[in-house]
Amino acid sequence: MANYYSDHPEIAFHLNHPLMARVVELKEKGFADAKEYDYAPVDLGDAIENYRQILDITGDVAANIIAPNSESVDIEGPHLENGRMIYASKTVENIDAMRKAGLFGVSMPRRYGGLNLPNIVFSMLSELVSAADAGFQNIWSLQSCIDTLYEAGSEEQRQKYIPRVCAGETMSMDLTEPDAGSDLQRVMLKATFDEKENCWRLNGVKRFITNGDSDIHLVLARSEEGTKDGRGLSMFIYDKRQGGVNVRHIEHKLGIHGSPTCELTYKNARAELCGSTRLGLIKYVMSLMNGARLGIAAQSVGLSQEAYNEALAYAKERAQFGQKIIDFPAVFDMLSRMKAKLDAGRAMLYQTAAYVDIYKALEDIARDRKLDENERAEMKKYQRLADAFTPLAKGMNSEYANQNAYDAISIHGGSGFIMEYKCQRLYRDARIFSIYEGTTQLQVVAAIRHIINGTMLQNIKDMAAEIDCTDAVAPLKTRIENLIPIYEEAITAVKALDSQDAIDFLSRRLYDMTAEIVMSLLITRDAAKAPELFAKSAVVYVGMTEEDVIGKAAYIRNFKAETLDSFRA
Repeated sequence: MANYYSDHPEIAFHLNHPLMARVVELKEKGFADAKEYDYAPVDLGDAIENYRQILDITGDVAANIIAPNSESVDIEGPHLENGRMIYASKTVENIDAMRKAGLFGVSMPRRYGGLNLPNIVFSMLSELVSAADAGFQNIWSLQSCIDTLYEAGSEEQRQKYIPRVCAGETMSMDLTEPDAGSDLQRVMLKATFDEKENCWRLNGVKRFITNGDSDIHLVLARSEEGTKDGRGLSMFIYDKRQGGVNVRHIEHKLGIHGSPTCELTYKNARAELCGSTRLGLIKYVMSLMNGARLGIAAQSVGLSQEAYNEALAYAKERAQFGQKIIDFPAVFDMLSRMKAKLDAGRAMLYQTAAYVDIYKALEDIARDRKLDENERAEMKKYQRLADAFTPLAKGMNSEYANQNAYDAISIHGGSGFIMEYKCQRLYRDARIFSIYEGTTQLQVVAAIRHIINGTMLQNIKDMAAEIDCTDAVAPLKTRIENLIPIYEEAITAVKALDSQDAIDFLSRRLYDMTAEIVMSLLITRDAAKAPELFAKSAVVYVGMTEEDVIGKAAYIRNFKAETLDSFRA
């Protein structure tokens, strides 16, 4: 029987991530839960075995329930009845299967009914679900909104809402509006305090809300009358049981058909303030968005894996001119690049997730006690790394998912354009990944300050120094190290242009160079530890990185700020 976890040992490899021991130590707070919960781990080995079992269960559900349902969900999709969103019938089966498997609220502490899983494992689960059906991954993974409620809400709110999510209720984050897409400072959904009922009331419209008719919503709304910027926005909790919100429209989309994208009307809807007023955009949405971006990175890796699987299987079976097409250099070049992007992107995903885990766990510990000086320094270090790496993980993996889905169709040839083949659905589903939760262009904006100020350059040098090199990968490491001065010169050249427009114009090139060098180091590190899994991908990916970094550096070296106007439409 198929299993999306055990069928891909590359995923299990990352349970032995260099930072995993520290992640588990912090997340389990010295394994104190073992005294109260008989299913809580007692040590690192027990925790890893627990993760393996959860991943195995998820891999089974993904392969044998969600994946077989995916075509039916794609065809039926959700529909609208009397102001309510109704899931596709097979989506209901998927949700029920995940509930019965105990796979909701997985990141939450055990005292609320959760599994206390670290982000790195949650990302693995997201990858498995996405490989089966990327649209369903949206519905299931939005449970991660509960992390923000846990961090910002009161203990009363935690006890009220978290057990419901752990029991299988769904969530959404209601941020965007018809006139406020990427520019969330323009959000105008109005929040007013009802003195008589001692609650807040929400009025207005939200648009492009994923899983918009969920059970529990986190809503960005304008609480400060007369304001027009982000300082007037607060975060609210809306409970569907209270009523006051209707679905006005469900978008008809190119892909991810099973994931309902709703337009909502709020009419005097009762809500609770989450956290403090005025911090909705400045603090809480940033937490939501960073979590969501890591989720899209995992979603992208899952789809990339499935696209590669489909392309590889077809290439092994399809014969032309008297031989299988997998033996054609043009085809095996394409497949090798697909696999290299997949393996390098996955390494970036779990590296980023580990950074997030460490600083988030230390933040959680700080709610119970004061951190010592070393812990505070560690938290700040990993928060900076998470902030720098998250836009790289989201942007690059979403682009790779699109490229791999495109190449899967190319390998299928004309058959790839036929609706009966899965690769066309993967292609349609992938297109949104580089758009929602911040386009790739916005990921560049988020990452570029870490690049221009030299933070990422220092991170790259530190990573290169830390790689425990074997004889087999030593030449690859040397080739990557030879790219670092070229990259550094490119950064210097861009800064020397002394033009913000020129920096903005060239930022995408610096972003790509940064991410590719980082991923080259990560895949080389992985190849040193598990050559049977990653050696081929490391060779291919380092070659791709050389090709791209040297070419982009030449472009930057020869760029003149005065020629910028010639590029304008």
